[in-house]
Amino acid sequence: MVEEVTTIQLSKSVVKMLKEIKKYPRETYSEVIQDLIKTSQEAKEFNKFVQEAQKAKMKELWGEGDYSAWEHA
Repeated sequence: MVEEVTTIQLSKSVVKMLKEIKKYPRETYSEVIQDLIKTSQEAKEFNKFVQEAQKAKMKELWGEGDYSAWEHA
């Protein structure tokens, strides 16, 4: 099945940055962008994990209390 494609406009500076992070010369911009999205999602999940660990440690160190503000820090 052929995936539908679209045309997007990018500034030349963005294209230059995308070229610089290619893993190999024939890698498509679509592949580069997909990799960036995947990396961003993994970082988001990691940050969520770290925040939960910090929250648990704060409760351990400071006892029970209202930590609702911490969730939005």
